[in-house]
Amino acid sequence: MNHKKIYRTNQKELILDYIERYPHEHFTAADLFMNLKQDGNRIGLTTVYRHIDRLVDEGILIKSVVDENTPACYELSGHEGHAHSSCYHCKCIRCGKLIHLHCDEITKLEKHILADHDFMVMPERTVFFGICRECREGGEEHV
Repeated sequence: MNHKKIYRTNQKELILDYIERYPHEHFTAADLFMNLKQDGNRIGLTTVYRHIDRLVDEGILIKSVVDENTPACYELSGHEGHAHSSCYHCKCIRCGKLIHLHCDEITKLEKHILADHDFMVMPERTVFFGICRECREGGEEHV
């Protein structure tokens, strides 16, 4: 149990309300900022980053870092059907598209790697690089 004092402000509540409306969505800080602004909210990007960092520290959000060229993405912690340990990422090496992958088969592989190879995979840092369907259908099959 996290015993840190949970800090509440109107801006934090605004962010939490928005995130909780989309519990299965992954987002970047810039995505959240743009969506809040489009909804007519007055909030700064720096404020969004600060509150996201606090929500991660409080265990409310999960932060995933894909690579140094992709902004960190976030998701609501422990939302139904998708525990923290099951989120993986696929990144297209052509267009940069990022796919968030919740897959029982990969979770089984994660457990196998731990049990049989004594290595704990970090799903939030695990990225499968490849080529997305749109790029494959575009006719460019070679990297």
